[in-house]
Amino acid sequence: MRVSGELKLAASVLDDISKMKEIDRSDMLSFCVEAAAHYRETAKTAEKISLRYSNPENIVVAGMGGSAVGGELLKDWARDKAQVPIEVSRDYVLPAYANEKSLVLVVSYSGETEESLSAFLDAAKRNCMVFCVSSGGSLLEFAEKLDVPYLRVPSGMPPRAALPYLFVPLLKVLEKAGVFSGVSDGLSEAITLLTQISGENTPEKPVKDNFAKRLALGINDSVPVVYGFGVFRGVAQRFKQQFNENSKVPSKWEVFSELNHNEIVGWEKAGQLAKRFSTIFIRDNAESDVIRGRIETTKTLLPVGSKVFEVWSRGRSALARMLSTVCVGDFTSVYLAILRNVDPTPVETINVLKEKMRQGGTKEKVKRELARLVASR
Repeated sequence: MRVSGELKLAASVLDDISKMKEIDRSDMLSFCVEAAAHYRETAKTAEKISLRYSNPENIVVAGMGGSAVGGELLKDWARDKAQVPIEVSRDYVLPAYANEKSLVLVVSYSGETEESLSAFLDAAKRNCMVFCVSSGGSLLEFAEKLDVPYLRVPSGMPPRAALPYLFVPLLKVLEKAGVFSGVSDGLSEAITLLTQISGENTPEKPVKDNFAKRLALGINDSVPVVYGFGVFRGVAQRFKQQFNENSKVPSKWEVFSELNHNEIVGWEKAGQLAKRFSTIFIRDNAESDVIRGRIETTKTLLPVGSKVFEVWSRGRSALARMLSTVCVGDFTSVYLAILRNVDPTPVETINVLKEKMRQGGTKEKVKRELARLVASR
């Protein structure tokens, strides 16, 4: 991607460190730059997890938003490794099949997400095997009272920036539960690779040498559409969520080869509307011939003049390749926010919605039910 003449003014913002700091007031970029350090820290902590559960018949990851996407990455990575099903539940209740043979991983960074607290209550009532990951809040308060094992992670981050602390523990818990093995090697490679990728996309690197900055410039003033496949399904979803929360723009994600059975028809008669969108393809050197063929054919079927970009994964292991693309997406979303003169950290709309939901009293009702459950045991 080359920076054309009309983009030079916008590009100058991304080469102005003081201006970027002025816009990124809460320093969301630091979480991108320090990604490897966060993964390294949580890997050491997660090794110390003590688990009394083993050989579950199914796994449910219960969470919302930034606290749930780690479950999506887990599900994708474990697809060819786990012999039991893994489901991500974004709801107030668990799937009907969840029982005492189910391992339920309740993930809520704040520990105050009402859907996650409700799912925790549901899991406790059904006598599921439960493990919690949180920085504190009501979730860990009731986990302690109900003698449910948990991992307390560092507080003070936006939940989406805490992905390392919400994803790696899930890998380690399931490894300790005997669901799969081999996490450490892939994680070690990923940490080494993230150090390199963060250095290549750091704010100090100028646009001409910085892939994430150039990608942000390319998709600016458009609705980014992200296409993934296989182990990059959840990665595409992460891109979309980061564009929503950091860049404050609408975005969508789809997956091959499903998108070839519906999504591509949406471009057929899009006309001038298509100019409002940009398309990002997640690519991988290990992609199968059939997926490569679908991607290349799909690119030819997009409207003439479409803004099309590719983000190629790096690394040998699936875990490294997944996290390498996540890192690029995270950087891109923050640079896009800066281009739009938007502080990436605040999520005002979510806060407004939470306050309105708080007035409905659902979370307080769940907490009262949890208190009754504690008293009955």
